[in-house]
Amino acid sequence: MSAHEHIVVAGNRAAPRFTRHQRKSILAGALGNALEYLDWGLYASLAPVFAGQFFPQDDPLAAFLAALAIFAVGFLMRPVGGAVLGTYADRYGRKKALVLTVGLMSGGGLAIALCPTYAQIGVVSPLVLLLARLVQAFSAGGEWPSSVSYIVESAAPGRRAFAGSFQQVSTAGGILLASLFAFVVTSVLDEQQLQAWGWRVAFGVAAAMGVLVLWLRARTGETEHFESAESSGGSHRPVRALFAHHKLGLLRVVGITVPGTIIYYLWITSMPGYMSATTGLELDSALLANSIAVVVFMLLLPIGGLASDRFGRRPTFMFFLVGFALFAWPAYRVLDGGGFWTLLVVELIGVILLVGNCANVAAIYAELFPTSVRTTGTGLPYAATVALFGGTAPYLTTWLAGTGHQDKIWVYLVGSVAVGMITILSMPDGARKRELDR
Repeated sequence: MSAHEHIVVAGNRAAPRFTRHQRKSILAGALGNALEYLDWGLYASLAPVFAGQFFPQDDPLAAFLAALAIFAVGFLMRPVGGAVLGTYADRYGRKKALVLTVGLMSGGGLAIALCPTYAQIGVVSPLVLLLARLVQAFSAGGEWPSSVSYIVESAAPGRRAFAGSFQQVSTAGGILLASLFAFVVTSVLDEQQLQAWGWRVAFGVAAAMGVLVLWLRARTGETEHFESAESSGGSHRPVRALFAHHKLGLLRVVGITVPGTIIYYLWITSMPGYMSATTGLELDSALLANSIAVVVFMLLLPIGGLASDRFGRRPTFMFFLVGFALFAWPAYRVLDGGGFWTLLVVELIGVILLVGNCANVAAIYAELFPTSVRTTGTGLPYAATVALFGGTAPYLTTWLAGTGHQDKIWVYLVGSVAVGMITILSMPDGARKRELDR
């Protein structure tokens, strides 16, 4: 160990500093993940604008719903991407998979930006949109677990959660950047400019950013963990190996993901829309409160990662679970009829609790599997769980509130928390491992 890599002390525990190569690898892994969520966020934010470009304009609502239907179909493709690209990452390397995923994401975004309108090429236009979104969703299914494996495997021993927290910083950053892009183009351009070309600029800029991330990832090296597993003859059939030898690990990914994805989608993704739809709060005010909370969340995540490395995965994850079990009921009670400041306080408390989940999960997932099946073992159950619970959580809670059953939202959240508690209490604490399983 060289002098500049020497140790830092966290309490009574010591851990090596990150090397320049490790920092570069973590950055490359995180930026691609941010790009994924930028693309998804842009589509969700600008769908009301470009829907009429891809579908007949005689019924704007029908066009918007059709655009949202394509967005929803993407969730079904993510588990496929998790299985196929996860297998590719476990067989041929994390770096190759990450180069492929960012290329697919950028290509899909560029196709959306350049696609002719329905008026120009008819039904081919929505088919191009559908194909581009399926490619991006397929890519997203492989991007998340590949970046988890790459970042955590690149981390210094004793700093896996800290390194993994930046994967979640990039996730929140991508969502925040999408909101910023959408805000800029909708604020600076008039309606005619926005409809004609403004929305295309946002997708084009995102695609150009993907080229930069592609260049960065191409210049990084493979992880030592993968090279070691490959030299020792790692599994060439990761999916088969998973179901033969790691079924418990797969179930644990599901159990950890259920509360995390439900609460994340409710607090980070859909809270502004929920408040606007159920309380009448102006959407721009709700979005402002959400943006402030997301910035605080991003700043706290690395601190949560350090806490996880210092005190363990179980205590910090339980902080998240117990906190939301106690907070969810009063939170939705005070939100009913609340304004900007009420929403901001509820959001801030929520993101503080969410740190216990999001600063932890990358390390927890990576520590469940050996290197030869790590990406597939993370990607397949994670993507399937997000598709099932993440996509339905905002709809379900908004429907409950709309029918006067806000109190049932707490029951829904506590049910997911119970799943997480059973899971985390029944598994070993990976922070105790000096090294990941090879």
